[in-house]
Amino acid sequence: MAVQKKITPDVAKIKMAIRTGIPLSITTYTLPHEMEIYMSEVLSIFLNELNQSHMVEYLNYCVNELITNAKKANTKRVYFKEKNLDIMNPADYEQGMKTFKEDTLNNIHYYLQLQKEANLYVKFILQVRNNKIKVEIRNNSELTVFEYKRIHDKLSRAQQYSSVDETLNQIIDDTEGAGLGLIIMILMLEKIGLTEENFQSLCENGETITRIILPLNEKTQKDISVLSDEFVKLIDDLPQFPDNIIRINRLLNDPDSRMSDIAMNISADVTLTAELLKTVNSAAFALASPCHSITDAVKLVGLRGIKNLLYSIGTVKTLKSFQNNEKEDLWTHANLVAFYSYNLARNLCADDRHVIEDSYVCGLLHDMGKILFENAHPDVIDKIRKICIAKGISSDIFEKLIAGVNHGEIGAKIAEKWNFPEVIVNVICYHHEPDLAPQEYRKLTSLVYIADLMVHYQDKEVDFYQIDPAILELFNIKTQKQFDTISDRLATVFKRQNQ
Repeated sequence: MAVQKKITPDVAKIKMAIRTGIPLSITTYTLPHEMEIYMSEVLSIFLNELNQSHMVEYLNYCVNELITNAKKANTKRVYFKEKNLDIMNPADYEQGMKTFKEDTLNNIHYYLQLQKEANLYVKFILQVRNNKIKVEIRNNSELTVFEYKRIHDKLSRAQQYSSVDETLNQIIDDTEGAGLGLIIMILMLEKIGLTEENFQSLCENGETITRIILPLNEKTQKDISVLSDEFVKLIDDLPQFPDNIIRINRLLNDPDSRMSDIAMNISADVTLTAELLKTVNSAAFALASPCHSITDAVKLVGLRGIKNLLYSIGTVKTLKSFQNNEKEDLWTHANLVAFYSYNLARNLCADDRHVIEDSYVCGLLHDMGKILFENAHPDVIDKIRKICIAKGISSDIFEKLIAGVNHGEIGAKIAEKWNFPEVIVNVICYHHEPDLAPQEYRKLTSLVYIADLMVHYQDKEVDFYQIDPAILELFNIKTQKQFDTISDRLATVFKRQNQ
């Protein structure tokens, strides 16, 4: 038998999944020992990154138990088929289970090969969203009525025991392992403060799903929130949002303002005029012919569009003056997401004028909190470190904040502080969790979510399966081929127009 190579976890991808709330999924057909080790290492890194190291030992046991059970269920399907037995028939099920264990153990490689040929998989999925960790095992063999009943009998039976020793002493039934592993798993969950209510078992769309839902450590969440608030308070050290843009935005918000007054105020500022025309004539807007005047610009993108462009220019100007050592990759990403958001909006939301008008600025500013934190002046970082010490907050929490954890909330708080429109504040806040955004901003937030992950996808930082299919479905994107076509087209146009 060929020696399996050790699989090394991609720590960068694990951190990206945590920061963006996207799922991590590992698929196996035969579950070799090397894959078990790999899954265990991924789970450990994932939990440690979330400051949940106290859960590692217990959850590793639980996951190993659930994955083994899922593989066993798949083996059972091919075994019954080989024996010409109907697994759904009570008599056949009873007959097959009499010889299943011995026969498969004596010829396990044969049955594992049959599983692979039958495309029977086991998936291990991790995701953190909305302050909860989801650990999920899926296999494409639906539970029989007998298996489903057995699982729930064992979950009920687990309530009778208070320790593993007591369980081992009292369980003597050896059929199918007597569900001993499942009972011990529930006891393991209880050791980290959970109950059977945190465990779910169901069948859905041809899959059996076992799921453990874990709340994030409350202290960790509180500490992150405290540091986020302290950081936003320190933003007083930032240069104020440009006065000329604040003044022009007041005019834009005033229903009695005349178009000529707005154009004249913009034109009076040579630098602002140049920046605005540069933005309007950029690749994002793909104008048929160059725009040379502010009046024409207002006609082309509308008052709301001009207002958003001014926010874009003002924010970029402010943030770039704030940063000590500019990181161009952050701005490259921001500009790409802005371009993709706007062009996706024009093509996928042609009947929604506000989504189109707001898409560019929301795409450009979606990572505002991350840009601020990653480029914060050393004095600000020192102040945050001192706050950590004074409040007894772990340095790990501080490092995670710098790495981008909670950047949506931080960016939204700063946008609120600068009196940005609600639409921008909400997209910044929820661009990794668009389903949590207020209903009126959900479509645009979902669009920016797709644009953001599309850029990460092109950089090979995320895989297609990690993009929420329900959000893709909103824009009628149903396959990876469709997504790739859109992605390639946008990348080509952006590159061509920026040469």
